[in-house]
Amino acid sequence: MDKQKSIEALQFFVTGLSEGAFVHKVQGQIFKSESFNKLGEKYIGHFNEEMEWVEKFIDRIIDLGGCPKVEKHDARELICDPLEYLKADLAIQVQGVDILRKCMATVADDPITYDMLKAYLLDEEEDQFWSEEQLELIEKIGYQNWLIKQM
Repeated sequence: MDKQKSIEALQFFVTGLSEGAFVHKVQGQIFKSESFNKLGEKYIGHFNEEMEWVEKFIDRIIDLGGCPKVEKHDARELICDPLEYLKADLAIQVQGVDILRKCMATVADDPITYDMLKAYLLDEEEDQFWSEEQLELIEKIGYQNWLIKQM
């Protein structure tokens, strides 16, 4: 087992996931401020869930003898329109799931890290399916009706 490879993979997700989680938190606050409370709570819930994964990944880095890093995050534009944010977030999720699958192959010789990433993949796929379902729902019932359901 190449511990360093596992540490680097986990650190990659700690950095990227903490950035994405914070965006979800802020977006959730924006949606709540616009009275879309259900949508706001959904994204704030994403934040909490994602930060739990960050904690697990940090613990695993430490278990492997590594020292986790707090790395600089890139600036991200916030999107106030719920539909546009949903589309943008889905695109990021699809890309992230693909990266995660590829990363899992690099840590296959570390069954604990592999299983951890596999569990995270299941969680991310569930989030992706939720976003896809919301876009399908918008097509069926219309954007305004969907917005009303988010209040």
